[in-house]
Amino acid sequence: MNKYELCVVLSAKIEDDERAATLEKVQKYITRFGGTVTNIEEWGKKRLAYEIQKMKEAYYYFVQFDAESTAPIEIENRVRIMENVIRFLCVRADA
Repeated sequence: MNKYELCVVLSAKIEDDERAATLEKVQKYITRFGGTVTNIEEWGKKRLAYEIQKMKEAYYYFVQFDAESTAPIEIENRVRIMENVIRFLCVRADA
């Protein structure tokens, strides 16, 4: 099992419950492909470096998880098409 970190940037236009549902859906994708979520950091609403879809701010979440090497590709494919996710990045965390 490898350690990974998934950064998810969610739209600032959505409500709290919708944001929580989107984050829960990301967690379900991780567990569906054999991963286990170890930690979730919520950074809150931050200013974007540049405007994306006419938004200047967004909510940042960092999800740390353990999974096999094939899981991140499958997770990225699912997260990429989620409506409320405006950016994401999954990287392998070295020990």
